[in-house]
Amino acid sequence: MNKGKIGVQMMMLKGKVEEIGVYETMKGIYDLGYRAVEVSQIPMTAENVVELKRASDDFGIKIAAMSAGLEPMLPGAPGETLSNDFDKIVSDCKALNCNFLRIGMMPLHLMGDKEKIMGFIDRAETMAERLAEYGIELYYHTHHLEFQKFDGVYLLDLIKNNTTKLGFELDVHWIQRAGENPVEFVKQYAGRISLLHLKDYRIGQMDLSEVDFNDMAKFMHIFTNTIEFAEVGEGNLNIPAIMEAGLESGAQYFLVEQDDVYGRDPFDCLKTSAENLRKLGYSEWF
Repeated sequence: MNKGKIGVQMMMLKGKVEEIGVYETMKGIYDLGYRAVEVSQIPMTAENVVELKRASDDFGIKIAAMSAGLEPMLPGAPGETLSNDFDKIVSDCKALNCNFLRIGMMPLHLMGDKEKIMGFIDRAETMAERLAEYGIELYYHTHHLEFQKFDGVYLLDLIKNNTTKLGFELDVHWIQRAGENPVEFVKQYAGRISLLHLKDYRIGQMDLSEVDFNDMAKFMHIFTNTIEFAEVGEGNLNIPAIMEAGLESGAQYFLVEQDDVYGRDPFDCLKTSAENLRKLGYSEWF
């Protein structure tokens, strides 16, 4: 059968990178059987780039994608961006033999204003065209906020309908949280995706141990915030159907991610996800 490549979104291992370094973190990924990573929220210092390259070569781990903002998340916020650090980011991609670059999110201060959003879309498309000259494809990663509507149209669809070069990295947990069916929504983006985030969706238990039921606002906050980021296969999503829809729609990399591990070691969470994916029949995708 046709197959994709299962990998790890390294955002969930940024604490491990701080603790044991890039190389040992990559070794931990290798030991769990993963052979692809997306690099996100890892400082792209000269040392870390060298260590990513060394680990990629030593362990046979593909650097599937890297991350960079188009612009700062908020005016004056620190961090590399394509608008300010284009040459450095391209150089890092070339050093790591990586052809996919993804924008994690639109700057927050633009999201409520349609005119500003359309300006961002134009700049992102122009940047995608510029990066294509270097053999690099640019993608936009989704959360639930992109499902707010402007004149009846999702923000995310505004981006899709007004671009041709820019691709999309769909995140199935956030699609579910936004109220859409991830399987059917992924199909709507066929031909525009190469990267898919595998992140399950779980309803957790309420902790009422310190709730004063005279404070209904506090209770309602707990009641409405029981949604959790689950290890793949430990939540409510139809993972096999998502994998099939992703593959049919052009996804090449299926990247395991968990925004919060709720006190577990992230390597243990990645192990659970890997074991469940293998049980579901995806051993050959590792």
